[in-house]
Order: sequence, then structure tokens, then C-alpha cells
Amino acid sequence: MTVTLVGAGPGDPMLLTGAARAALEAADVVVYDRPSADAVVALARPEAERRCVGLMPGRRALSQDEVNALLVELGQTGSNVVRLKSGDPFVASRGGEEAAALRAAGVSVAVVPGVSSALGAPAAAGIPLMLRQLSVTATIVDGNDDPEHGHPPNWEILAQLGGTLVILIGRGRIRRIAAKLIAGGLSPQTPIAAISAASRPQQIVERGTLGDLPRPLPPPVTFVVGDVAALDLTAAAAREEVVRAHP
Repeated sequence: MTVTLVGAGPGDPMLLTGAARAALEAADVVVYDRPSADAVVALARPEAERRCVGLMPGRRALSQDEVNALLVELGQTGSNVVRLKSGDPFVASRGGEEAAALRAAGVSVAVVPGVSSALGAPAAAGIPLMLRQLSVTATIVDGNDDPEHGHPPNWEILAQLGGTLVILIGRGRIRRIAAKLIAGGLSPQTPIAAISAASRPQQIVERGTLGDLPRPLPPPVTFVVGDVAALDLTAAAAREEVVRAHP
């Protein structure tokens, strides 16, 4: 009895690891969160059962407790179960909670790492998280600061760390987060980039500042805060500008 948590990366099937593809191709059941993962789910065998547990037209999303219970039920059948997780299973995706629930029920867990959106989204937008002349540290934060969902981030302290800040799952709270970062000492002129649907054909990147935030974008959105957020090193002009500024 094993459930394999598979990192699906930021969305482009080409960014899946070889191990992730192999797990999908061997799966009897694939459990995933949203229809936007269809391109990845399509790599599973046609006869594999597909179970979408996220929000769909005419049906609510399952709660985390319900997802945990479903995974335990499927894992106990002896089927080859793949739980597809956006990005990396253990980075801001509740894969750790699901693994703990499975282990508590006596179901074995295997983990296939994936490209986290914390890394894949900035790269797709041409933003280096670390550039010696601008930032030598990067901090990844779950932007869900609702105390009911765990320990909320202390944004004022995070503002003091310097370097680059990557915010996941913060789309609905970004104005409040920006205000707290400014209250913690970051300048309102600090660059911020919003990356929607990273690595997919519909990817959108908007740039602004903490005081003048980018326009709201469709989910999923990854935010990058810091001097590097103003860069786009996929553009030749931007690369030339960096070389001129930091020969």
C-alpha cells in the first residue's frame, strides 16, 4: 500500500522529472487539484482513474480533511495511487499534511520532488532570485497568513531580512502583505513582480512596487519582492542593462 506524492512543477509538462512521468504512466488512480493540471494528468494511461478534488463547475472543492480521507481510502485498496501536487509536494502544497495522514493510517508514502513555483515562476519570468550584485539570499513564504491555517508569517520581521522574498499563495492578501512589509521597513519603491500561470502558454508577468502593486492576475500567482523583481533577463535589453550596471 503506497501513495506517491508527485511534484507536477509549475504547469508545463516539459518541466516534469523523468521519475514523475514514470509514476504517472504506472498509476491506477491520479488525484489532482484543478482542471488546469489536465495537460500533466494526460500523461497517465487512458484507463487510469482520474479524481479531481478541487473546485469544478457545479461542485465544491474537497476540504483538506476530505482529501486526506480519500487518499487513505485509495491507498488501502492496493491500487497504484499518484497524488499530483503543484510545484513540489513539500513546498507550500500541503503535501506534508497528506503524507502525515497517510502514515498515521498505515499507508506508505513515496515522494517525487518537483520544480517548485518558488523557483520555476521567477525563472520563467527572467528573474534571478540571487544575483550577487543585488541579492545573495532568497526567502520562500506561504502567503496564507490566516491564523486558522497555522502559524502566520511575521511580515515585519521578513521585511528586515533583505535579499529576495518569494510569496506563494498570497494572491488574495497581497495588498495587506505589502502594507505589512512597508510597515516593517521596506521602501514603498521596492520592486515586486506578479507571475500568473508560470511556464504555461497563458503566462502573464506584471511588475510594480510595494506602493504601486501590479494589477490583479488570474491564479495561480507567484510574487517576487526585491531589487531582482525589476529584472527580466530573458530580454536582451535587460541583460545588457545589468552588464552595464555591474561590469
